[in-house]
Amino acid sequence: MFLLFPLLILVLVVTAFGLLGYGGGRIADWLARRAQLPTALRGLAALAGAMGAAVYAWGLLYVVGAVLEAEDGGANSSPIMPCRTDDRAVHVIDYSVSYLPLSFDCEMTGGGSYTADVIPAYVTPAAVGLALAAVGCAVSAAYVTELRLRAETRKGEAL
Repeated sequence: MFLLFPLLILVLVVTAFGLLGYGGGRIADWLARRAQLPTALRGLAALAGAMGAAVYAWGLLYVVGAVLEAEDGGANSSPIMPCRTDDRAVHVIDYSVSYLPLSFDCEMTGGGSYTADVIPAYVTPAAVGLALAAVGCAVSAAYVTELRLRAETRKGEAL
């Protein structure tokens, strides 16, 4: 399971750079040649997607750090280091990781659990907001393109 983290981070970073290049190119085309609005909207969607992937990868790095601390054995390893921020730490027996939303949960002896504060609070809202912005811009680009095609079709039929 731990080997999945570096692979996921690598995929997110490569995706972020790819979307950044694509989005930057579309925005530059729109600014230089005054391309149509759908080009700019596609560029904005790609840039928002790139930022969302980067923020999610950033949060995943915090999770990796917490897992590394939790798996560190030896002296002073109990209770789990990332779970020591709470008074309930003496009852912690294990941990679990959630990918959506990103969280590091400390599991207690009675069957309950609580979320450790190892991931910054802005990561999940920022990643979700940027993903929604990317989808919104992509849908807007498709809608504007559809409206323009319908207008051209009506104009061609009128002639």
